[in-house]
Parts: sequence; C-alpha cells; structure tokens
Amino acid sequence: MEDKAYRLLGQQLNISGKRAKELIDRGLVYVGDKKLKIARAVMPEDTKFRVEMPSKIDKIYEDDDILVVNKPAFLDVYEVEASFSDAALIHRLDRETSGVLLLAKNEEFLKKAIEAFRNRRVKKFYTAWVEGVIYEEMVIDLPIHTIKGPKSISKVNKRIGKEAITIVKPNEVQGKKSKVDIEIKTGRTHQIRLHLSHEGHPVVGDEQYGSPTKSKRILLHASKIEIFGKKYVAPEPKDIVRYK
Repeated sequence: MEDKAYRLLGQQLNISGKRAKELIDRGLVYVGDKKLKIARAVMPEDTKFRVEMPSKIDKIYEDDDILVVNKPAFLDVYEVEASFSDAALIHRLDRETSGVLLLAKNEEFLKKAIEAFRNRRVKKFYTAWVEGVIYEEMVIDLPIHTIKGPKSISKVNKRIGKEAITIVKPNEVQGKKSKVDIEIKTGRTHQIRLHLSHEGHPVVGDEQYGSPTKSKRILLHASKIEIFGKKYVAPEPKDIVRYK
C-alpha cells in the first residue's frame, strides 16, 4: 500500500496532516539520509521518517538596545523574531545557516544598525565545511545578481551584478573536505554559497549550488559579528566543529 508522504508522517507522529506538511516544507523530514522535499510524494506505507527539529534559541547577549542569539539551523529568522515580543530583525540568515543573529530592542537602534550594515561598518564572519581541499587564502571578488522568487537563486553576473567580496581562509582538511573561515565584505543573497561554488568548492550539503554530498543541512555557520565596537560570537554546533 502507498499514500502521500505528509499523510504517512502524520499517522506515524500522531499529528495533523497540515502540521506534517509544514515539517516537510521546512526541510526537517528525512528518509534515511535523504531530505524529503515533496510533501505530496507517494511513498510506501512502511516508510520510516526521521524529523530533525531545530535546537532551542540560545541568547548570546541582551541589553536595552540589542538582542543577540545563536540561531539554530532549520529555523527561519522570522520564527526567531516571533519568539521575542520586543525585538525586530536587523539582518537575516538562510534557514539552514546557524549562528549569530542580531535583533533590535527599539526603533532608534534598529535604524542605526541597518544603516551600519548598509554602509559596511559591520564585520561578518562565518565558518563552513566545503567540498575539496583548500590550502591557501582566497579573495573572491565577483558581482552577484539575484533572481528573487519562492526559491531565490544568485548568479555571478559581471554586467548587472552588484559588488560582492568574500575572503576565505583555510582552517583544516579532512579527507576531501575543508573547513574554512570566511569574512564577507558585502551581504548579497547566497553570497558565500555562490562564491565558493564558483571557485569549485561548494558548501557541503548545498545541493542548490552544486554540492554532491548528502548532509542534514548546508554546513554554514555565522560565527561572529562585530558592530559598534562590540563582538558577538556564536559557539560552533557539533556538525561544524568536526565533519563526521
């Protein structure tokens, strides 16, 4: 016997079909090591599902102006924002990206912080596992054009793209994978993912930009942000500390 995936998941977890579909659409449901992408896919009724729920949101720092959290992977930034009644997003991270996320506690600070991001007075650092071996520092200076949609995609486009600069430094090598530390001078959509892919080193698990490796998520972590003379650091999750 077969049925649609969201119905089977709902039966197994004793939840509504709507809730099961939400879990699948958020990319939290796996069959073996493969992420289930289509909620209405027809599957055998004995299919075993695994749900990878996000970790809790840890606060890194808070005062009257700013709230800094360590965003778990698989949690949308708007879900993080909704978890705090008195804070508004200053910037964004991709859903699968973990790490430092800044929220403002008042309108005055929000405007000041957004202006700092816009004028490149904020330093942004990431850590990632990538395909292939990287031994030397790379400075990737390639303009990016983003096509917006339900699933935005960015491309290198020297004619109409916006300036984008990514600095990549080797950290360690494990087999045919490299751990790298990254600083971005600009903040284009999917900048790190696209730039590394363009150089032949897509982020592990990033199927959209060419990673052949199956992973529970895209192995990218926002490790540190420096703004207004202060540094905020998010501890690396286990999947970033060491690749398998």
